[in-house]
Amino acid sequence: MARDGRRKLKHDLIYAGFRAFLGAGSRLPLGMTRPLGRTVGRAALLLAARDRARAEAHLRLAWPEMEDADRRRMLRATARHLGETLAEVVWLWRARPEAILARTEIHGFEHLRAALDAGRGAVLVTCHCGNWEWLNAVLGLEGIPMTLAVRALYDPRMGALATRLRSRFGARVLERGRSAGRGLLAAIRRNRVAGLLIDQDIRGVPGVFVPFFGREAWTPSGAAQLALAANAPVIPAFIHRREDGVHVAQAHPPLPVPETADRDSAVRELTAAATAAIEAHVRRHPPQWVWMHRRWRTRP
Repeated sequence: MARDGRRKLKHDLIYAGFRAFLGAGSRLPLGMTRPLGRTVGRAALLLAARDRARAEAHLRLAWPEMEDADRRRMLRATARHLGETLAEVVWLWRARPEAILARTEIHGFEHLRAALDAGRGAVLVTCHCGNWEWLNAVLGLEGIPMTLAVRALYDPRMGALATRLRSRFGARVLERGRSAGRGLLAAIRRNRVAGLLIDQDIRGVPGVFVPFFGREAWTPSGAAQLALAANAPVIPAFIHRREDGVHVAQAHPPLPVPETADRDSAVRELTAAATAAIEAHVRRHPPQWVWMHRRWRTRP
């Protein structure tokens, strides 16, 4: 079978499997879907040898002082977390708003509301740590008008499903790209919050090198560029899952506005500050980040 044919078959199988899981799991209680998700996560860890090796290498880079056995335990915890995240995404498909909020502890959303009360809009920066789709749901249910910039998925069918889920809670979704930048800027000027995940090395988007776990990492700079262009605050917001299954969503105070008049320096300074906030969150909850992502792929 040709390479393109194998890729199509793989995508078809993943899509069919997810649709089946979605159809059955979205009707089950969360207490049943989470154990199923953990099983899926453990199986994926065993089967995805390349991702497992990459995650182990990244854990060695980020935590050089950690014993190998501890890194292996953390990797297993990451697999369980990602499996639980998948199960929760399936549950969110039909979950009632009150059921979602009952499983969420919220802090710091007054920073977002203060920005909206000032009529300036805001730029929310976050990362792939915790269940970021749950964070989107909570922001919408709390009345925060979100416009999201998202990366196009490898399979348009999966992308359409993701957009349907995100839109369910009121978010407007834009694919990353030149037109997305204009759309996000217009949204901020309409006093909305532009949400961006900036913790991945994404080819084809503007970026800068900033420190992440002690090593320079190519980081999307669109959030900083938008904030400076719109004179809007940059507000870090994150989420993590506690051991009891409750999600803790927290928005932090706006990042300091760079004092330099040089736009390139200001963009780098603001991106570095946002990345430092992301690193601090990942260090507090390391098993809940995506260690298999090629975060340091692009080198200076």
